[in-house]
Amino acid sequence: MGAKSDFGPAEPEGRSQTRPVELLAPPYSYLPLVFLLYLLYITGGADMKTYSFPYDYKSVDVSIDERFVQGVLVSNAAAYVAEKSPAELVEEALDHPINSPSLEELVKGKRNMVIITSDHTRPMPSKVTLPILLRRIRAVNPTIDITILIATGFHRAMTHDEMVHRFGEDIVNNEKLINHDSEDAANMVEIGTLPSGGKCVLNRLAVETELLISEGLINPHFFAGFSGGRKSVLPGVASKVTVLANHCAEFIESEHSRTGKIDENPIHKDMLYAARKANLQFILNVIIDSKKEIIKAVAGDCVDAHKEGYEFIRSLSSVKAIPADIVITSNGGYPSDQNLYQSVKGMTAGEASCKDGGVIIIAASCKEGHGGQALYEAFKNMESPQKILDDIHGVPRNETKPYQWKIQILARILNHYKVIVVTQDCDHQVIRDMHMTPASTLDEALSIARGMMGEEASITIIPNGSTVIVE
Repeated sequence: MGAKSDFGPAEPEGRSQTRPVELLAPPYSYLPLVFLLYLLYITGGADMKTYSFPYDYKSVDVSIDERFVQGVLVSNAAAYVAEKSPAELVEEALDHPINSPSLEELVKGKRNMVIITSDHTRPMPSKVTLPILLRRIRAVNPTIDITILIATGFHRAMTHDEMVHRFGEDIVNNEKLINHDSEDAANMVEIGTLPSGGKCVLNRLAVETELLISEGLINPHFFAGFSGGRKSVLPGVASKVTVLANHCAEFIESEHSRTGKIDENPIHKDMLYAARKANLQFILNVIIDSKKEIIKAVAGDCVDAHKEGYEFIRSLSSVKAIPADIVITSNGGYPSDQNLYQSVKGMTAGEASCKDGGVIIIAASCKEGHGGQALYEAFKNMESPQKILDDIHGVPRNETKPYQWKIQILARILNHYKVIVVTQDCDHQVIRDMHMTPASTLDEALSIARGMMGEEASITIIPNGSTVIVE
């Protein structure tokens, strides 16, 4: 009787009992190979690529199958290489002011002056710029009384630690630094009427000084067109009354009040009026790269120097929209992503490239939470985003409520898109209360988004939504 085979009938006696080695392997030994082939089949041989997004002081990453990525929208400022150091660029700008007397000429014979500077919500490299300004001023006028007025606008005051981080110990300990307070009516002066019809009421220190100058940062801005220049005055050192009139529902609704738009922008017109009325005589504005280092500086007239600066950033940061089901972006990390109030800016870049009904994913620390109680309550208690928009639409210019503009813009976004906020620093319940979806990682957010839009959903990447002009 032949021996019984595990793989077939018995073999005749006398025939060799040897078999090919591979036939001796049990069937389950092929499972790893089968599984690998299956993975290759379902992924199509996926080519995964990792994308990084600024988050607080660091970055967060996600790996995505490139088959689904429609494109990456990024400002060329990130790759721009300046031929000179940041300090050299600032000195050069001050040496060649645009349509203006030099800083040194302006300070001669003055008893006092005010330098407006940016607050903690802007990544202004004041450790570079302010020492240069102060040195050049005192070189020609050593006894001049200098006040550094922090343009908080409608934000909270800077803390001592934030001042040290921004300006350095030497300036904090030896210079006169004052936080602007938009609600301190006793320290405000009315100096005219804005083109919008609102009262132009500004900080008394700025209005009554012999010389008013400012330093600032030029970036794309989601309703003022660009930051910098005239914006140091309004909203920077303006009264609450003036800020509210300027940020009215009518102006926020305007198609001209968008990122990168200046010429017909009604918000810009108010800001420019306030700067001229306050006699802002000189500006130093800078443009920074993704490392927050200066790549260009402009100085001089608050209109002409500002224009040279924003045209430079426009040339680097204008990108064509690439519509997708899912847009992943950020608000640029610290200090711009400290709260949800500020992070709405990054969402607007996502808005400009997301298909209607799609998902915007934004990586933002929001370690200070919502950033505005009125903003939080508006969405926690809302019937719908459209109802918010309907209610705001009818609010007259001079009856604007605090945070109304951010409420209006966020409602506009939520009316068309679903928003997922990626944070490990903000209470996720706050985000849920505001009718957005929280996630702890980008991987988790992308999984949620695909659950909403399908596994084959298209994706556009905008690493830093606060630095691009999406057209």
